[in-house]
Amino acid sequence: MNRLSDPALTFPWEEPPAPGELREVAEGILWLRLPLPMALDHVNIYLLDEGDGWTAVDTGLDWKKARAAWEAALAGPLAGKPVTRVLLTHHHPDHIGLLGWFAEHGAEVLATRTAWLMGRMLTLDRTEKYGPAHIDFRRKAGVVGAALEAYAAEKPFNFADCVAPVPLGFTGLHEGQEIRLGGRDWTVRLGSGHAPDHATLWSGETVLTGDQVIPGISPNIGVYPTEPDADPLAEWLESCERLMAFATPGQLALPGHKLPFRGLPFRLESQIENHLSALDRIRDALTRSEPTAVELMPAIFKREIGGSQHGLALVEAVAHMNHLWRTGEAMRRLDEHGSWRYSLAG
Repeated sequence: MNRLSDPALTFPWEEPPAPGELREVAEGILWLRLPLPMALDHVNIYLLDEGDGWTAVDTGLDWKKARAAWEAALAGPLAGKPVTRVLLTHHHPDHIGLLGWFAEHGAEVLATRTAWLMGRMLTLDRTEKYGPAHIDFRRKAGVVGAALEAYAAEKPFNFADCVAPVPLGFTGLHEGQEIRLGGRDWTVRLGSGHAPDHATLWSGETVLTGDQVIPGISPNIGVYPTEPDADPLAEWLESCERLMAFATPGQLALPGHKLPFRGLPFRLESQIENHLSALDRIRDALTRSEPTAVELMPAIFKREIGGSQHGLALVEAVAHMNHLWRTGEAMRRLDEHGSWRYSLAG
């Protein structure tokens, strides 16, 4: 139900703005698309006109192509006015990457406390090799033998490699807060699951959804070695249900990726259904075997997963198994390799 051809979703623009261009999507709100060096090759940035400057919603990754795109936009289509505020939806690198760069040039930082803390912590956390906690996490997920040895030999991803230093000071965003941006009054509503305390902003018929609601793709719901027994899927399902109360079909949703769309209630409902269906497929698989999280990935995603997608799929598989385990629907035991094997409770 999450294809771009869904009849319950409509897309005012069939194509994104071309590189270097901006598009007005609502009065005083411009849409800029920045490149990413990964399979999901773009991130959406929204700029709200403050008269003497701009509020940027998210920033893109800290790499040369994004900096060049920003410099070109600021010198050209943005009429030479500076970015005076940056509102951060969540702490992921493709959204927080250039926050510090803008702060160095005097921009105020608006973020939830959790997003700011996560970003600042991760930029200070550098490692040259995976430690015991990382190796144990992969092993318990079902990565063993040569695959685990190959993982241990990889160079770890360091957040700071693509995120400018997160500034010391920020202005906090809170659930239910009213805030004035771009000549409009917005209400802050927080979601979770994809990222803790993810900020979405609601103003009449316009909603800045960040990665909390995206058309066409399912935001990653992952568990990591920092909190290996977490249940972000429960937080995700609760967030989607709660935000449904504020969603209407006619609202223009401005997401962090893909195209702006209308049909927000349907998209929230389909995001819930996507994961409930995956849980049903897992329950069915558990009636026939006692698999690890890795062995359940084909059932969860309905295809074989490999290459660069494996890591994100693994953390999402663990999230689904943690959910069934935490809710008492599944049991787990450590096998001879040190991997969790799951079975239906009772």
